[in-house]
Amino acid sequence: MLEMVLPIAFALLALSVLLSFLRLLKGPDLPDRILALDTLYINAIALVVLLGLHLDTALYFEAALLIAVMGFVGTIGLSKYLLRGDIME
Repeated sequence: MLEMVLPIAFALLALSVLLSFLRLLKGPDLPDRILALDTLYINAIALVVLLGLHLDTALYFEAALLIAVMGFVGTIGLSKYLLRGDIME
């Protein structure tokens, strides 16, 4: 059953990445673009996890954790910049 579900999940996540990227480019405001970038991080994590399931290796799960940490730090940095105008205090 996994062989049938994985291609469908890859296709739906690719569509989600495309729509998030369009929102990143066309977003009317900066908060919309930050939210689209955060959504792209989450989609990238999901794609890497699906690739790990498809290739049956655990190495990709560690890469997904690294993407999650970098996405979190990036979102916090952009949010601080949006609120205060600077990142460091």
